[in-house]
Amino acid sequence: MSSSKDYSFKPYNLGRWVVWSLYALALLLAPVLWTSSLAMTMLCQIGIGIIVCLSYNILLGQGGMLSFGHAVYSGLGSFLAIHTLNKVAEGAWHVPVSLIPLVGGLGGLGIAALLGSITTKKSGNTFAMITLGIGELVWSMSLMLPEFFGGEGGISTNRVVGEPFMGITFGPQKQIYYLIAVYCFICTALMFAFTRTPLGRMLNAVRDNPERVQFIGYNTQRVRYLGFMIAGFFAGIAGGLYTLNFEIVTSEVVSAYRSGAYLLFTFLGGSLFFFGPIIGAVLMVIASVLLAEMTKAWLLYLGLIFLFMVMYAPGGVASLLMLNMRVAAFGMLRRLWTAYLGMAGTLIVALAGVAVMVEMLYHIKLNEALGPEMTLMGVALDTRGADAWVGAVMLWLTGSALFELARRQFSVQWEQIQEDIEREIVRRESL
Repeated sequence: MSSSKDYSFKPYNLGRWVVWSLYALALLLAPVLWTSSLAMTMLCQIGIGIIVCLSYNILLGQGGMLSFGHAVYSGLGSFLAIHTLNKVAEGAWHVPVSLIPLVGGLGGLGIAALLGSITTKKSGNTFAMITLGIGELVWSMSLMLPEFFGGEGGISTNRVVGEPFMGITFGPQKQIYYLIAVYCFICTALMFAFTRTPLGRMLNAVRDNPERVQFIGYNTQRVRYLGFMIAGFFAGIAGGLYTLNFEIVTSEVVSAYRSGAYLLFTFLGGSLFFFGPIIGAVLMVIASVLLAEMTKAWLLYLGLIFLFMVMYAPGGVASLLMLNMRVAAFGMLRRLWTAYLGMAGTLIVALAGVAVMVEMLYHIKLNEALGPEMTLMGVALDTRGADAWVGAVMLWLTGSALFELARRQFSVQWEQIQEDIEREIVRRESL
């Protein structure tokens, strides 16, 4: 008898290789394109934010676990990393500076293993409330244990320790950026690979239908627990990179404000898509650095943006991109340009009215000693005069009304395009 073997080869996913190559190229060339000190600072923070937002999305997007205390794991990873770095500076320990983020990662993993055994026993709203309580507990401890947390002043360090390796001292900001970029790329790849593992798939199943997962013999608490620890590990790596970047760690890194920021921007980026948190991290740094420098009311604007996204785009920015990519794939995106321009123009008018009212109100409350006159975008405004307020209200009402009309017209066009796409799909399948 003769036997034969059939060999089959799975073709390479060319699109995925292109995307990952572009991602690596973007990380590599970013400091070449943006060379200012502000840009370098923002790039470093974006790299750290990408890791921590992706780690949070393991809980929220992949596991359906709404956590209000994710900063505990990144923050405690920062503290463990800075203590380790200080020990290295004293000569007590011998750990390369490039491996300090892994110390933070192991710290985040250990803390997640300890606290996750408690929090993952429950799911849903109960899980969220437990994480909120643990987050507040750790934050209060940060002020009660100055020996570890450094009190209100925090703990400072110097990242330039030990002998230089091939001329690399990690003193210049560009060297730290490339260290962050390497960790960012590797962690992104590992977290993406995790989504393709049986554990990652099972975590999705626990999110979607925990009763059925339990019925077929899996322990849903154990699946959540393992996912929780993996998220804590990557969050700790981000915390270690934070230590090297800023060389100081305070109690703010474990605060509810920091946990809320991770939740907010992961949602804004799009928690249902893997690349959504990457977009959210970029938005987080832009808001906390640029928007915060432009206006004192930046948190109010951020809240309005969040409210707008919840109402009109609950899937985040990533969902908007994917929906339009589908339309573009069928060559129908050009039919929406006028509608998009109409909505964008009317929205800008409405936001201009809101911005004028907010800025005038903030000027009255915070800068009253400077007088009623203020300048906004090169325009002089009298905060005590009726003209400015009436004009701002009219801008807001007019823009809002026109935006609603444009949105309704867009909805009609969008539904028509979706029907055309479905008919085109049926036609192609029938060929």
